[in-house]
Amino acid sequence: VELAESGGGSVQAGGSLTLTCEASEYPWDHNCMGWWRQAPGTERELVATLESDGGTLYGTSVKGRFTISSPSAAGTKILAVSLRMERLKPEDTAMYYCVADNQCWTKSSSYDYWGQGTQVTVSA
Repeated sequence: VELAESGGGSVQAGGSLTLTCEASEYPWDHNCMGWWRQAPGTERELVATLESDGGTLYGTSVKGRFTISSPSAAGTKILAVSLRMERLKPEDTAMYYCVADNQCWTKSSSYDYWGQGTQVTVSA
């Protein structure tokens, strides 16, 4: 499974960005895709995940500001996800990684597939 991310960049606080991630293929009928992030000197933090049954999970710090979505119909394999980030804050600055697996996990180390990462920088 190969994951290709796009959409990172620099924005001022209060602005918006959209990240996208596309997967090459999946060996499973049910799967999960999502985003984790890591700022220098910190641990990886959950941003948002989406399961093929439509279930979502958001990190506490982004809930209400970020939205994860997919063009795939609920109940089908997720082959791409978007992360719409609004009302961005300087503390959202991090490398954002797309993840995928046959189910969503609460620990980053449980994910088998990772993208290369895309940098998001929010200036005050």
